[in-house]
Amino acid sequence: MSIRPGLCSVTFRQLDPAAIAALAADAGLQAIEWGGDVHVPPGDVARAAEVARLTADAGLAVASYGSYFRAEAGEDVTPVLDAAEALGAHRIRVWAGRIGSADATGRERAATIDALAVAAEQAGARGISLALEFHGRTLADDAEQTLRVLDEVGSPHLSTYWQPTVAATDDVAVAEYRRIADRVSAVHVFSWWPSTERLALGARDGLWRAFAEAAESAPLPPRDALLEFVPGDDPSSLAAEAATLRGYLG
Repeated sequence: MSIRPGLCSVTFRQLDPAAIAALAADAGLQAIEWGGDVHVPPGDVARAAEVARLTADAGLAVASYGSYFRAEAGEDVTPVLDAAEALGAHRIRVWAGRIGSADATGRERAATIDALAVAAEQAGARGISLALEFHGRTLADDAEQTLRVLDEVGSPHLSTYWQPTVAATDDVAVAEYRRIADRVSAVHVFSWWPSTERLALGARDGLWRAFAEAAESAPLPPRDALLEFVPGDDPSSLAAEAATLRGYLG
């Protein structure tokens, strides 16, 4: 299965969905992850359906719905599922709480795991899967902890994303990907260095070439590689960034 090059709409929060779809299509990308904070709010099924139409009209696929569901006790996933369903998204990005794995108490951890399990079951009933954001200040803050969350939830409807850990060297970041590769359904693609400075994708050429090699040899390559955080949040940089990404995936 080839990896689709795509875009996270949160890259351009300042633009409307029609402009983002046109930019992505012109850049030769294939899919968009629509964010739930600005472009497709949870529960707004009319807006989601309209964005689905715009996406299709641009010749693109909906890669996923980038939600901000945090899997906290009492949090209702229904509005997120409603938006994703109307959008035609078969995968929803979710977060494993808002506390790092080393800092969460047993009770906090159990509440997040339980909420993820319930949400995954509800998503699966609609033919939708969930995928963890691989991110600091969550229970999925490194490779081993992400595997632990996936195993504790134990749902066939839950996978994970991967992205380079902030400040990790190329070798460390790719080793983390390899550790979880068979559970990764999508990748957020950006080049930050040495910390959160947003560089052109090719500035970390070694990282992304190594990732592409690792993904090609993985038992199940990720479905999507989604550009995120382009330099300066500048729409005019997308064409070059997309060309670089396609080169890595090609």
